[in-house]
Amino acid sequence: MNNIELWQSVLAQMQFHISKANFATWFQNTEIIIKENEKIVISVPNAFSKEWLSNKYNKLILKILHDIDDSIKDLEFIIRPNSAKNSSFKVADEENKVSEEIQLRFDEFKINKETNLNPRYTFESFVVGSFNELAHAAALAVSENPGLTYNPLFIYGGTGLGKTHLMQAIGNKITENLKKKKVRYISSEKFVSGIVSAIRNNSMESFKASLAPIDILILDDIQFIAGKNKSQEEFFHVFNSLYEKNKQIVLSSDRPPNAIPELEDRLRSRFEGGMIADVSLPDYETRLVILKTKLQEKNINMPEEILEYIAANVKKNIRELEGALNKLLIYEKINRKIDIETTKKLLKGFVFSPFDVANYKKIIETVARFYNLEEKNLFDPTRRKEIVKPRQIAMYLLRKELKYSFPAIARKFGGKDHTTAIYAYKKILQENEENNKLTEELNLIKQRIYSG
Repeated sequence: MNNIELWQSVLAQMQFHISKANFATWFQNTEIIIKENEKIVISVPNAFSKEWLSNKYNKLILKILHDIDDSIKDLEFIIRPNSAKNSSFKVADEENKVSEEIQLRFDEFKINKETNLNPRYTFESFVVGSFNELAHAAALAVSENPGLTYNPLFIYGGTGLGKTHLMQAIGNKITENLKKKKVRYISSEKFVSGIVSAIRNNSMESFKASLAPIDILILDDIQFIAGKNKSQEEFFHVFNSLYEKNKQIVLSSDRPPNAIPELEDRLRSRFEGGMIADVSLPDYETRLVILKTKLQEKNINMPEEILEYIAANVKKNIRELEGALNKLLIYEKINRKIDIETTKKLLKGFVFSPFDVANYKKIIETVARFYNLEEKNLFDPTRRKEIVKPRQIAMYLLRKELKYSFPAIARKFGGKDHTTAIYAYKKILQENEENNKLTEELNLIKQRIYSG
């Protein structure tokens, strides 16, 4: 494997560990320039990139390199401005072809500066199954008739299940078919950051004016706006202004509006006034189709037995599924041969039983985070409703998912009488059968627990 292919393999793995924004910011114009003995030297365009990659991603890059080639044990970054564009190294014709192929693949990660959309997210590359068909149908309808069909469209579900893909597919389809429409995709973190900056610089009117011409506003991870009063207030005005002009608003979250804590009622009401669609975990058949679709896109074949093993065992989310497939493809490129036994060894880190993932600590941490509490709050001796319900849910999950005995649950919660644990379990069990909102919350919490 030459240096270009090796670095391509590293970049393919890095995508599954960091955000798209960080990938585009820190890995542009980087390349391996030396592979000598057990050491790799990577060129970066400036001192800032060198410092950031050395401090933030050094261990991760080295681990990925070592997984690909276990002879690699050391890593160094050096500054070479524009090195990726003006390399002085002479390479063979075959390497030039590989370089062109890499550039084509890098085009997939080029973000449209005007819309912030990634062109590779399309409806054509989105695999539809029972777990996402409602969200897909609603998204398609919005892309064909923005502002008039479902407004707002609110898509929710766990991490790595395709929400961002679907939202950006809407934007890309509108951009392609309705060229006069002004589309803008923004993450909630960036939106909040823009509001904070506008407040600090006394330029709020200018900030609002920049959003006024937008015809389709796509806002990802809206739950991050919860608890930020000023941001919620300003977004409320932006939302109303766009909505009144029949401008399309598309939102995503890790949970439905009624389960977002510290969200103002007036915003919750606006979100619930449109179409709400969920994206859940794909089933085995859909996971298999996703794998085959990815291979078809790359024009690569893989034995059915191996694909069936991946689909049956990698269940966290679609992102993990793609990561597992990429790891096998990288190995196959180096070693030219892969079988089921090799697959099992390579994917050991991707395959978990429920008991590997859903441990006591994970349940407590997930329940606390879901209800916007600190973990210690669940153990407070208080009868406050906002604490009692999450505590009962934690007890219920310890019993239901991990088969803890009631005395063991009681001990975990500070030596409470085991009848308290029994009461909590039965109460949540009964409410789960009668209350759709609680059922939805429990499903989202379990989804988070088992997504690792």
